[in-house]
Amino acid sequence: MKRSLALIPLLFLAGCAIFGNPDAIDETKGWSVQQINSAAEASMRDRDYEKAIKYYQTLESRFPHGRYAIQAEMEVSYAYYKKGDAAAALAAADRFIKLHPHHPNVDYMYYLKGLATFNERGVVEKLTAQNISDRDPKALRESFASFKDLVTRFPDSKYSKDAALRMLYLINTLSEHELHVARYYMKREAYVAALNRCKYVIENYPSTPAVEEALVIMVSAYDLLDMNDLKQDTLRILNNNYPQSRFLNSGAPEDKRVWWKFWESLW
Repeated sequence: MKRSLALIPLLFLAGCAIFGNPDAIDETKGWSVQQINSAAEASMRDRDYEKAIKYYQTLESRFPHGRYAIQAEMEVSYAYYKKGDAAAALAAADRFIKLHPHHPNVDYMYYLKGLATFNERGVVEKLTAQNISDRDPKALRESFASFKDLVTRFPDSKYSKDAALRMLYLINTLSEHELHVARYYMKREAYVAALNRCKYVIENYPSTPAVEEALVIMVSAYDLLDMNDLKQDTLRILNNNYPQSRFLNSGAPEDKRVWWKFWESLW
């Protein structure tokens, strides 16, 4: 009997854990929309983004119409971004764009989508200071696509200039990523795979600094594959586009098969 009585409090606590505490106090009960909004703004200033998100979501559900609710939707996306939750920030931004495609500040949501993935860094990268060009380029491409949407749809937006600069950085980074993989293939003696990566750089990122190195790697790869005609064609392209290249002048090894190794020693 005593054991049965002792179990009653435990069962009560378990029930609260499963169904929630019916006596839990909702601090926002009875608050006006202005009060909830002020509390959310205060949490944002304090960088308590988790709490700010809860306030804004409460505001949305309790007062779904009007300017406060629309602003809350935008703020939720921004709070997720500041919190470092890129996926949630993107989802919230996409939801806003879908619901309010003609809102005067919808351009900012496209900009925020680009920022969310632009700044996204994995745990391993944070701990090892991994170079951005060594990363999986998926997030970089998503960021570029969002910034491109902004610049294309809203060329006069106050965010477009910054977005264009970030796009330039992303293009250079994505091209460097392809070269990073090409170098890996060269070390593994997978010369055809290295050539494909270099061709991708030339075709998709023709205005980036990476093109010169891509051509240099191709010269080495063709030489190693005994494909002399293609090697000579690539040398002509290198000469026409980069006549001042140190690989065409003094200083470069005579053996073109090692040009790709020699590249990094020049910088």
